[in-house]
Amino acid sequence: MNQAAALTGRALNAVSLVSPWLAGETTYRIFRLPLKRARPRAGERALLERARTARVRIDGETAVTYRWGSGERPVLLAHGWQSRGTCFEHFVPGLLEAGYSPVAYDAPGHGDATGATTTVLAFREVIQHLADEHGTFEAVISHSVGALASVLALRSGVRTRRLVAISQVGEFAHLFDGFCGQLALRQRVRDELRTRMEQRLFPREHDIWRHFSTTYAPERITVPILIVHDEQDRVVGVDQARRMAEVFGGQARLVTTRGLGHRRILADPAVVESTLDFVTAAQDGTTEVPAASR
Repeated sequence: MNQAAALTGRALNAVSLVSPWLAGETTYRIFRLPLKRARPRAGERALLERARTARVRIDGETAVTYRWGSGERPVLLAHGWQSRGTCFEHFVPGLLEAGYSPVAYDAPGHGDATGATTTVLAFREVIQHLADEHGTFEAVISHSVGALASVLALRSGVRTRRLVAISQVGEFAHLFDGFCGQLALRQRVRDELRTRMEQRLFPREHDIWRHFSTTYAPERITVPILIVHDEQDRVVGVDQARRMAEVFGGQARLVTTRGLGHRRILADPAVVESTLDFVTAAQDGTTEVPAASR
């Protein structure tokens, strides 16, 4: 636990002794607050200069969308928490060369979008907007929370021919437990936060802890899936990926790496190559998930 998280957790625990309500309100806001905003790196800035950008209102904020290529055969790039659309810079050249049109976004509270707080529902809403604009995606390449948001969007009617989930957060409860664990929150604060999430974030949803998971209702997602995860990922354990692979069975293939961590995996040439091979297999009429390994 870093010092800032330790101090924040101790403060929230202390406040809960006097006012559980105030501790719950503060914790709820922090949960929806990306603690840092990703800035484009050198390679990403060059990518931004070539992108066609647009803006869309999402949940009272302005998300930013990006498109490269002719617009034909769109491939969605779905970023994760504290990230931005251009985090997929190493995937874009290969997709363009193969004749695809990469489409990405900065969700509210991320990249060049507006807003300070956000949720996975805002991520899903951006994806749904892009699907309305571009139609069926040839593939969705997602990372971290972007994978969870993509699966939620697919279950809500967004269409794709293939799905790639890299460093995926498979269960919403994993986000909750990881957040509470990082701050070492007392049970009273956890209960206050859980109540607010159930009542405010998902007031019309039943059993969000099960339904908001990549493994829920697998029969509703019938496309081939490639799951890529690093065995030493300290942000999201590889067990999340293994659980998804087990639930989807022969429909999915799990590729594990070692030593790449949670974010650096997106820059690994072998991961990029395996992903592009998987995506381009669709245009060859291949329906089964191709073998891939490091």
